[in-house]
Amino acid sequence: MELYTPVLVLAALAALFAVGSVAMSALTGPARYNRAKLDSYECGIEPTPQAIGGRFPVKYYITAMLFIVFDIEIIFLYPWAVYFDQMSWFGLIEMVVFIATVFVAYAYVWRRGGLDWD
Repeated sequence: MELYTPVLVLAALAALFAVGSVAMSALTGPARYNRAKLDSYECGIEPTPQAIGGRFPVKYYITAMLFIVFDIEIIFLYPWAVYFDQMSWFGLIEMVVFIATVFVAYAYVWRRGGLDWD
């Protein structure tokens, strides 16, 4: 258990800092609300009637999520690279299966036009 003590202390400090920051901003921040503050932020562009009741394109968010999904693959490659010598053929076969699965998903998204900016 003593190996986990520093991790638990760090997690408690991080949680305390997060809760404390939110609490302090609520206590010390100005409470003057006006119409401009309560409106949704549109990057400086005045919202039009079409945008208020219409549909927003989600292409940007889908592309961002695809980037995150395919970028997470790199995280799984690091432990494999570190222990490559110890895993021998089993590690190589498992990683080939993993990369092939990710490649099939990537090819599917590419073929469906998920990576095209229209």
